Amino acid sequence: MIEISALRSLLAVVEAGSFAGAARKLGVDTSTLTRRVTELEDELGLTLLERSRSGIRATFGGAVVIVRVRRMLADLEMLVDTARANGAGQSGEFRLGLGMSPVGDPLRRLLALWRLNHPMVAVTVHEMPDHDLYAALTSRRLGVALLAGYVYCPNVVTEPLFRERLFAALPEGHILSGKTDIRWSDLRNEAILVQEWEGSHATREFYASLIGIGIPFRSHSASEQSVFALIAAGFGVTLATESQAQVNVPGMVYRRIAEDNASVEVKLAWMPSSEDAVVGRFISFMRDQSRGEIED
Repeated sequence: MIEISALRSLLAVVEAGSFAGAARKLGVDTSTLTRRVTELEDELGLTLLERSRSGIRATFGGAVVIVRVRRMLADLEMLVDTARANGAGQSGEFRLGLGMSPVGDPLRRLLALWRLNHPMVAVTVHEMPDHDLYAALTSRRLGVALLAGYVYCPNVVTEPLFRERLFAALPEGHILSGKTDIRWSDLRNEAILVQEWEGSHATREFYASLIGIGIPFRSHSASEQSVFALIAAGFGVTLATESQAQVNVPGMVYRRIAEDNASVEVKLAWMPSSEDAVVGRFISFMRDQSRGEIED
């Protein structure tokens, strides 16, 4: 079996033009270097170098081999650099689950900062219902997920990132649209639309804990954009985060909810046994940056 040290020794001798110069560069004895090259020649069955008083030069066959050796060692160095970068979480890829769209700040800004600081990491986004996100995390189909704080995730590690204010999303011309601030009591006689999927009632239960029980919730297994379209068409009202309220939807307006508990926590979630270096770096980065967001 050909050893990497023998290939490096061969290349060092060619570049230095002598065994003595190559030995000094590599920090080994000249006899050790000579033995490595000789054993390599025996292994290949080919004389690679011609030795003379004027120095060392490659034979015709040796020159062909040396070209290959240069490419091989360059590929090996690239392999090592790539492995180290992945091991340090500086390059690679991971799958990020989203329970909410990163349409506005602070989530959009956090992801933009991550991209700026980690351009060699590819992120694949998977937006899905909360119970599907949990299943994907536990089955390792996702590396990490961003969830609303009210979503229950047993056996999963969670880390609060920030809180977002809640707004009432209303049709234009709605009687409540004339108010600057909305109270929970203002919404108790309204049809509350909820983006909800079969088998997941966390959002509706969260809304009920804020607005009150006995509310005529109307669940829709649809995208956030579809629910907003229904609001704009006059089918009811809903709650929106501050980041969602940064996006203009024709036919719909947002009004601040003036209640102390009118906010939702956003958290990171991942499996405690995860050993993916890129995921670990993402978690640490988001945790550190979100502290800055809170301090600001």
